[in-house]
Amino acid sequence: MMKQRRCVITGIGVVSPLGNSRAELYAALRDSGCAIRTMEEWGEQDMNSGAFYGAPVVLPDGFVKSLPRAIRRSMSSISLYAASAALQATGEAGLTEADLTSPRTGCIIGSTMGGTTAIAEAFKIVNFGGGVENMSSMQFFKSVSHTAAYNVSHMLNIRGVVQAPCAACASALHSLGLARDLISMGRQDVVICGGAEELAPEVSGSFEVIYAGMSSTRIRDPKLCSRPFDAARGGLVCGEGAGIFVVEELEHALARNAKIYGEIIGYATCGCGTQISQSDAASVVQCFEMLFDDAGVSPDVVDYVNAHATSTVQGDLAEATAIREFFGEGNTPPVSSLKGHFGHTLGASGTLELAAAISMMENNELIPTLNLSEPGEGCHGVDFVMGGVRKKQIDVVLKNSFAFGGINAAVLCKRFNG
Repeated sequence: MMKQRRCVITGIGVVSPLGNSRAELYAALRDSGCAIRTMEEWGEQDMNSGAFYGAPVVLPDGFVKSLPRAIRRSMSSISLYAASAALQATGEAGLTEADLTSPRTGCIIGSTMGGTTAIAEAFKIVNFGGGVENMSSMQFFKSVSHTAAYNVSHMLNIRGVVQAPCAACASALHSLGLARDLISMGRQDVVICGGAEELAPEVSGSFEVIYAGMSSTRIRDPKLCSRPFDAARGGLVCGEGAGIFVVEELEHALARNAKIYGEIIGYATCGCGTQISQSDAASVVQCFEMLFDDAGVSPDVVDYVNAHATSTVQGDLAEATAIREFFGEGNTPPVSSLKGHFGHTLGASGTLELAAAISMMENNELIPTLNLSEPGEGCHGVDFVMGGVRKKQIDVVLKNSFAFGGINAAVLCKRFNG
C-alpha cells in the first residue's frame, strides 16, 4: 500500500465579524470581543425574535474595487469574503503564479447555500421587478451553491481540482478533509480550501422555524444571547465570513522554504443515520473513533477541543455528552466554543474557528467560551474553559463540526515539529 503523504498548512486567511485577518480576529477574541448585534438593515423587526440578531462582516475599504471588474462582477458577498481570505492565505504561503496555475494545485471551498442574498434578489426581480428579462446575466453566477469555489478559482486561475462541498455547518471541514485526502493520495500537491458564508434574514429566520434560533430564550441583549454550553442557552445566532487555508504536501512545502503553521494528522466524517434535526452523541463518538484511527494516535495526545457548540439546547448537550463519553468523565481536554463571540458562521465555521485555534496553539493559550458562566444540565464532567484566557502548552487541537442532516466532521491538527 502506498504510504500516505503528510499534509501541512502553509497559509491561513480570515474574514470574520471580528476582523479581516487572523491577527485581528485573535486580538478581538483575547479582548472578549463580541460582534453580535441587532440587524437594523433587515427592516421591520419583532424585538422578541432573535432572528434579527446577527454578526456581520465589514470588508476593508476599497477591497471590492481592488478586484478587476471581470472578476468581481460574478461575486456576491460570499465570494468576496472567500476571495479576500484566499488572497491572504496564498500571499502568506508565498505561492507564485506558476504554483497557482499548476494542475497540481486545486481549490475546494464549501458553504451552506451559496449566494443567499443573490438568490433572494433574483426572486424579487423575477416576481416583483419586471421579470426574468430584468435580471443580470451574472445573477446565476452569484447564486449557485459553488459560487465561492469557482469565483476564487477563477480569480487565482486554478487549473487543478475544483470542488464545493455543501454540507451546511460541516462544509469547511469537509473541504479541509477532501484537500488532505487528495494530497495524501498524491493527486494534488497544494489545495486552497475552507468555507465561506454570508448572513441573510432568510437563513437566520429558518432556524427560528425549526426551533434552533433565539426565540426560545428570554435573553434579549445581542451580546449575551449566544451562550454555548450554558444553562441559559436558547439557540444559535448566525454570523458570516470565510476561513481559507493553503494545505500542502510536506516535501513540496519544505522545498519552497514555506512557513508551516500546523500539520493535519487526522480527518473523519460520518452520518448519524437516525435523524436530521438534532445532534446524536453516539454518532459523534463514532466520528471521534474514526478520527483517531485515521490519525494513528491515542486520544490522550489532544491538548484542546475547539467545540462546534452553537448554543442550541440539544446540540451542545450531544457534543458535551460525546466528549465526556469518549475521553472519560473528568478527564477531558480543555474545551471551548467561539460562537459566543461571532455567532455561527455555518459553512465557514470549521476553518474560521480552526484558524483561531491555530493562533491559540502558537501562543499556548486558550480562549474561553464567551457567556458561559454555568454549564447546562447534562454538560457536566467536561473541562470547559471559562472566565479568562488560560495558559497551556498546546501541541494537538481537535476541531469539531456538526451539521443538520446528521453529518459529523472532525479534524486533528498538530504543531509542526519537523
